[in-house]
Amino acid sequence: MNRVPLVHVNPKVRREHDISALSRLILLLFCGLALTSGFLLAAKQHFAAVQYGYKSEELRQENQQLLEERQRLQLMKEEATSPVRLEPAARGIGLQPVEPGQVAVGKTSKRSDPHPAVVISPAASVPR
Repeated sequence: MNRVPLVHVNPKVRREHDISALSRLILLLFCGLALTSGFLLAAKQHFAAVQYGYKSEELRQENQQLLEERQRLQLMKEEATSPVRLEPAARGIGLQPVEPGQVAVGKTSKRSDPHPAVVISPAASVPR
């Protein structure tokens, strides 16, 4: 067995520059960056879609609440304008029901209105 002396001087190793290896490393780095950016873009789009879904569901619930509110208000309006409620209120401010002698049917207009014109005589006004 040959032993190396303790004070042996190693010669310097000089490598040749391998251009093809360097180009392969640059290509590998570029492909890695492209793949990473693709994953990041896909993740961003996924989170945006999830957030859009939450916002859409929130707006759907708000729309349902507004429709219920609209129905409730429309029902209140119909109740407030019903003849059963309007008649006592009208009598409260001094109005009286129209009598048959106070209403006269006039001539229809030139535009062939299907409903005849109704004229209330001045005697029907409420005394003050």
